[in-house]
This record gives sequence, C-alpha cells and structure tokens, in this order.
Amino acid sequence: MSDNLNLGDNLLVAKDISKNFGGIVAVQKVDFVIPRRSIISLIGPNGAGKTTFFNLITGIYGPSTGQIVFDGKPLGRLKPHEVTQRGIARTFQNIRLFSNMTALENVMVGEHARLKAGLFGAIFRPSRVTSEENNARQRALDLLTYVGLKGKGDEFAKNLSYGDQRRLEIARALGTDPKLLLLDEPTAGMNPNESASLTKLVDRLRNDLGLTVLLIEHDMKVVMEVSDRITVLNFGRKIAEGPPADIRANTEVIEAYLGKEYAKTVAEDKGKI
Repeated sequence: MSDNLNLGDNLLVAKDISKNFGGIVAVQKVDFVIPRRSIISLIGPNGAGKTTFFNLITGIYGPSTGQIVFDGKPLGRLKPHEVTQRGIARTFQNIRLFSNMTALENVMVGEHARLKAGLFGAIFRPSRVTSEENNARQRALDLLTYVGLKGKGDEFAKNLSYGDQRRLEIARALGTDPKLLLLDEPTAGMNPNESASLTKLVDRLRNDLGLTVLLIEHDMKVVMEVSDRITVLNFGRKIAEGPPADIRANTEVIEAYLGKEYAKTVAEDKGKI
C-alpha cells in the first residue's frame, strides 16, 4: 500500500488507520496528512480517539489496520524510542516529567536520543565524550531560554509552576531534535494569559525552528488562532476537516460538542442571513 501513497510535501501520511481494543473501535479507518511546516489541530469530544491516534503515531500502539508513513518511510512496528530517533517527539496530557531531576537534567534526558557516546565512552570519558556532554548542556540551557525558562535550569521540575512544567515538557521534547512535535493538551490547566503565551510559543516553533506541529487541544480559542487546518474526530471517526473558519461553522462539529438542538439552532440562524 505504501508504494502507491502520494506523499507530496506531507511530512506524515496516515492511510486507513484503525485501532481496536477487543470489541471497542477507538479509531476507525482514518486518513490523515500533515504537511511540512504546518500546525495541525486534532480535536473532538472526550473519548473521540485523539490520544489513541497520538499513541499510534508515536509507537505506543500498533494500528489494527492501515499504515503510517513518516518522512517518506513507513513507521511499521517501530518502538517508541525508535520513533523518537526517526524525528517524532511528544508531550503528554498528564505531565510526565522527572520530578526529582532539575529542569536542565530533564532536557538533557531528551537530548540523550541524539548523543553518540556508548558504554565505553560513559565509563572512560574520552575528550570527545566530555565535549559532546558540554555541548548538550549548553543546548539544553538554550532550549530552556527559548521556551521561557531562562535561569530555572537548576530548579527541580516538581518545584516549577504548572505552566512552567508544561514549557519544560516542550523543551525536553525539543531536546530530541524532532521534525514533528506532538503536543497533547499543552494549555490544559492554564489561565488565559498562560494559554496566550503558549499559543505564541507554538507559532514560534514553526516560524523559528521550521518544525511541524500536531496539536490536541480543548481550548478552541487556541485552536482557532494557531491552526492551519483542523481535523475533528468523534467516536474514532473523522467527521470534518478543513481550515478553522470552516470547522467553526460545521454543524456536525457543533453537534458533536454541543448537541443536536444547538446545531439545529445554528443552522437555522445561518439560513436567515
């Protein structure tokens, strides 16, 4: 099937993706593409299959049907660390930092996927290894500065504010030097000012670093402001896809979020214009 996929300028192409857990269909025959240097949002009600789709891309689950092609090569059944080495990084809906490590150490853990020192180097520490570690440390400090955590490298992750922990997760993901960054509910629990600041950061990731971003987010203000395209899942099925203006006016999307009666009212109001 992959031989006939038209990749075009898409960094990721998912074709006919399904995921079954016993008798439960979490994702149902979804086709999905992510163009290079785009910001794509994946939205839907709770239980729509969004995080499952993230887990399929990052190798936590294997698809029951279909295929995912990343940067021209099938992901197949790669393990999560192998997917990371291919250039895909993620954050999590529930923050998963090393709470008893410093912010700097957390980012350097992310960088480990790109370091070349093996067991011999770790034990005997030749000059090339210490040089690589020094470079990694400096890059980690630069990444902390980039995400807004300058001067906080020595603070334990557990002592950072909630918003700063979210930023630290992004810095750690950036430490893997990704081509595609998956952000799972990055503004969850943030106040409006924190959400606005993080929205600007997501836009900078594309504009400054040339990254491609896939975003799961419930804050529709964030989604509408930052997205080039939005894909909507409901009960594991893709029900809509398009630019923010089209999704905002889509009655099936409104129905999935707010119910049939509200969608009917919106449709009637549109008919009166």
